[in-house]
Amino acid sequence: MRHESVEMLPKVVVIGGGTGLSVMLRGLKDKPLDITAIVTVADDGGSSGILRSELQIPPPGDIRNVLIALADVEPVLSRVLQYRFSSGNGLAGHNLGNLILAAMVDITGDFATAVKELSKVLAVRGRVLPAAGQAIVLKAETGDGRIIVGESNIPKARQSIKRVWIEPSDVKPLDEAIEAIREADAIVIGPGSLFTSIMPNLLVPQMSRTIVESAAMKVFICNVMTQPGETDGFSVSDHLEAIRRHIGHSLFDYVIVNNGEIPAQVLERYAEKGSAAVGLDLDRVREMGYDVITDRLVKYHTYLRHDADKLSRRIHELVDLWMRKR
Repeated sequence: MRHESVEMLPKVVVIGGGTGLSVMLRGLKDKPLDITAIVTVADDGGSSGILRSELQIPPPGDIRNVLIALADVEPVLSRVLQYRFSSGNGLAGHNLGNLILAAMVDITGDFATAVKELSKVLAVRGRVLPAAGQAIVLKAETGDGRIIVGESNIPKARQSIKRVWIEPSDVKPLDEAIEAIREADAIVIGPGSLFTSIMPNLLVPQMSRTIVESAAMKVFICNVMTQPGETDGFSVSDHLEAIRRHIGHSLFDYVIVNNGEIPAQVLERYAEKGSAAVGLDLDRVREMGYDVITDRLVKYHTYLRHDADKLSRRIHELVDLWMRKR
């Protein structure tokens, strides 16, 4: 339990999307930190994609996952909010939490306000902000020159990705998101799908500029496994170089990577889906000017995931060290 007032806690902004971000936040919310999560609005698949298209709202799925991760509610309510209908005309495939968030948009008249109000209902620890108040279309150019439209279609193409960009290219981020970045003591980016969860946030022009200009400590959490059709064959340095190439700057002070052994049977199971462990070319990463933090950071149940407790402890230690140096 935290005794410090929120005003006295280090301000940490976490940026990304997807499952990896919500897993990390489940551990981070129990640390003495003032957390703001800025979440991608580029998703266009599944329930989120349908609601985005039919209701003309930003996709709610990634926001929903982060809200639940930071919520201070009973486990049964979390399960209800994550419930996905398996039958029913118009309901099959939809997630109940997505529908509730869509209803809140209709009630409040604004997506960002809907997220804020639902955060109050769920007693969210910290703030959850969409990267922008409107949906973003993500596009990619593959190595063979093809143009892929839509976040959900990019990994399906199973081609190397040369570059990604967003439309509209001049999308305006939320003022609250920019203010949070400017006031941050630390900015944490990742884990998550490099091109489809992390990049859409960094490609918002004012957001990337504000991150570059920030004096906050900047940390990158690298994925443990490559993602088929997105980061095939990538090493840690490949992730960092892709971000630098797109943004035009080397953003990070620290890079946190897993060096724990992954059981052979787990690697075999992932290999069947075209995924492999991200290459740990740590000497190259250090040559690029990054401080590297390594630890055994994974757990395996049905899927391989970051160990939320260990990862959040590492992040908190870095933030604490950074604050002491100031």
